[in-house]
Amino acid sequence: MAEDNQYANTKVQPKDFTSGWLIAIIIAGTGLTLPILFLGSEVALGVGFKDALWAFGISTVVLTLMCLATAKIGNRSRLSTYMILHFSFGRQGAKIMNFIFGITLLGWFSVALELLSVAVVDTALDTFAVALPEWPIIIIMGAMITGTTLYGIKSLERLANFAVPVLTLFLCYVIYVSFDQGMSLTAVINFVPENPKMTLFEATSILVGSSILFPVMMADFSRFIYNDKQSMIAVLGITIGFPVALLFSAIPSIQTGEVDIIKVMQELGLVIPAFVLLLVSTWVGNASNLYSTVLTFSTIKTEWTFKKIVLIVSVFGILFALLGFSEYLFDFLNFLGVLAPSISAIYIINFYWVKKQRYELDEIPEWQPKALISWVLSSIITVFTYLELFQLTHAYFIDSFILGGLLYGLLNWKAIFNSKATD
Repeated sequence: MAEDNQYANTKVQPKDFTSGWLIAIIIAGTGLTLPILFLGSEVALGVGFKDALWAFGISTVVLTLMCLATAKIGNRSRLSTYMILHFSFGRQGAKIMNFIFGITLLGWFSVALELLSVAVVDTALDTFAVALPEWPIIIIMGAMITGTTLYGIKSLERLANFAVPVLTLFLCYVIYVSFDQGMSLTAVINFVPENPKMTLFEATSILVGSSILFPVMMADFSRFIYNDKQSMIAVLGITIGFPVALLFSAIPSIQTGEVDIIKVMQELGLVIPAFVLLLVSTWVGNASNLYSTVLTFSTIKTEWTFKKIVLIVSVFGILFALLGFSEYLFDFLNFLGVLAPSISAIYIINFYWVKKQRYELDEIPEWQPKALISWVLSSIITVFTYLELFQLTHAYFIDSFILGGLLYGLLNWKAIFNSKATD
């Protein structure tokens, strides 16, 4: 039953361990998605190429360091992120955390479906003068992604092994076409917008804030990896894949001056290949989103099977996409940058220093007040810095991470400095 349920509420068994390289490919595939490609273009056009490289590099270092910590937690505990949160926040407290993550991931699933449907409709109209409705595209793509996710991590591996090389080769070809059409490397490197739309700090903040769920969800994948060393290899999916995706989208956008990938491809005469890119990237990224969404709700509805939750969650995700959920999601995502980093800090400290890297499923308490107090207080203070009523580090997601970790560490200083793990 554990295998059928993708170990949603139990530890992964050795028979299902896999390579860190394969997981790295899956993670890299989540970077080659519409939102990430959009961000690469937006940042490059907003601050210029050289500053964009700094933003890409700094954000990648921040995300990599966080992923290294959470990847080890997943590998050593063999539990999903959403089960790990039970030890930090308690059985009931974790339901609050998991509900927040579940709704967010489901929102990303819906938004990606909407973005794809809009892109397909625009492509069909501009290229073939055919007017298509959006709803069949949302339903068909939603069904394809659901079918892939039903078969769990192994299915994601097979899809990523095919899709990531195809996407990478195509984006390399886009770069080649960009330079072949007269753009010089010097012109790209020296590109600076006439009216910069953001500062380097703002660009870095946007990149980290938008991808803060990467380290939070790392344990979902690293729990399947053979050992610590292999789990560190899996982080290369972020360390290499994330900046490469940003760079691949930045260069053609500098030439065309467009952020919308369809318009970029129209400028380069690559509309049909762009459609394939959108289809495959949405499929890979959204299958991973749906997989993690199901894991969150599996910890809330423990009596339901993995496949049952996949079907129910995907129906809601498709319905939200049909109702235009994207109109409301991005405000919530900004708010997530306030809530999520402190959660990561708390469960990192809990695993390494409070529990001394020892999690037993029969030792989960109902509530963990210290974690909840730390999260609530850090979130309240970070809301003020987000609204710029006052400033700490000038990056609200860093405020959240530091405050959450500091408060939780102070409340647990006795457990941290004891030689034996304590609750």
